[in-house]
Amino acid sequence: MGTGTPKQFLEVEGKPIIIHTLSIFDEHPAVDGIYVACKEDYIPKLKRYIDHFMIEKVKRVVPGGATGQDSIYNALRAAAEDNPMDSIVMIHDGVRPCILPETIDDNLESVRKYGNAVTCTPFYETPVISNDGILVDSLPPRNQFFTAQAPQSFRLGDVMAAHKEIRAENPGYEGIVDTCTLMRKLGKDIHIVSGPRSNIKVTTPEDLYSVRALLQYAEAASIFGFRSAEVPNRLKK
Repeated sequence: MGTGTPKQFLEVEGKPIIIHTLSIFDEHPAVDGIYVACKEDYIPKLKRYIDHFMIEKVKRVVPGGATGQDSIYNALRAAAEDNPMDSIVMIHDGVRPCILPETIDDNLESVRKYGNAVTCTPFYETPVISNDGILVDSLPPRNQFFTAQAPQSFRLGDVMAAHKEIRAENPGYEGIVDTCTLMRKLGKDIHIVSGPRSNIKVTTPEDLYSVRALLQYAEAASIFGFRSAEVPNRLKK
C-alpha cells in the first residue's frame, strides 16, 4: 500500500478497515467468538479499537507469525484452547471488509454438509498462460477458472491437523498461499461457495478506493431507502 501503516489500520468512513471487517462477524448471530492474529506491535492499538467500537465477540488477539499461514495457525491454536474440535472455523482476511452475512451463512451450511467451504467468484477476464511473460502460450477455458476469496471454512480439528502435517514437512509454508492451498496439498476435496465480487481484499490503493465507494453507497442506501444485495446489511444501519 506504501503508507507505512498496516493496511488493516487505514481508516475508511471513520473506522479502521479491520473494525469494518470484525463488525460483520461480531453482528452475525451464528458467530460465537472471534480470534485475531495481529502484528505484535499493533496489538495494543487493535485492542483499543475493539473496545472503542464495542466489538464484543473477540475472545483473543494473538501475535501474528512470520508468514500469513503462521498467523492463521497462531489464531487456530488459541481457538483450539477454548472450543471443541468439531467447531466450525471461518478463516477471513482482516482487509476484506465487505463480506456479506449471506456468504457467512453459505459457508456454515457447506461445512455442515461437506466439511469445508471456500468462497469463490467466477473468473471474468481471459486467463492467459505464458512461460516467459512475453508471449502467450495458451488460453485455457475461462469457465474452469474461479478466484478464491475468504472466508475459507473448516472443522477446527481438520484444519489444525492439516497445519500440523504441513508444518512437519514444510515449516516455512513454502508455496502455501492460503488454507485452500494447504488442504489441497494434502489431497482434500474442497467445496466452492459462491461469493460476491464486492468482497474485495484491500491490497492496492485502487482497492481502497473501491471499498470506500462501496461503504459510501451503503450509507446512501440507508439514507434514501434503496438497497443492493452486494452491500453488507450491517452497512445499511
